Amino acid sequence: MSNISSSPAPSREQLLSRQELIISKTDQKGIVTYANRTFMKISGYREDQIIGCPHNFIRHPDMPRTCFKLLWDTIQTGNEFFAYVINRCNNGDFYWVLANITPDYSASGELLGYYSVRRAPTREAINKIIPIYQKMLEIEQQSSADTGMQRAQHYLIEQIAHTNLSYQEFILNLDQGEC
Repeated sequence: MSNISSSPAPSREQLLSRQELIISKTDQKGIVTYANRTFMKISGYREDQIIGCPHNFIRHPDMPRTCFKLLWDTIQTGNEFFAYVINRCNNGDFYWVLANITPDYSASGELLGYYSVRRAPTREAINKIIPIYQKMLEIEQQSSADTGMQRAQHYLIEQIAHTNLSYQEFILNLDQGEC
């Protein structure tokens, strides 16, 4: 169960099996254009409740906004992005994923939108990322929106700096239990 913030905690954690993948596609503005059955099953939303909505409708309040700014800054430059994400289910439950988001291009090279594949993270990785996210949320809440996100991103960079890894290497090694 998540204990990241003082907001009302969801009732229970929903778990993905190691074999399940959540897959979705969005347009360039983050509006969902495709969601697989696993996404619908774990989130508790029907297809007609998902398609056409901003992908952030499942954002959990314990997830730092800074992570999504970093995501958008990264994918809009054409690079892929990895992150641990806690999402909220339709019934108030929650689930953790290791997300990979990549730009989706047409055959002619035109950006169509973004493609995301999410899988079950290890419990060890979740336990390591929770204190980082807790501190980032605290920092975000202590300042104005822009200043708070800048300070939270600086904190995240400081946490990664001692590992001598890039952000993406840190995230991927965290899931492998190496950080």
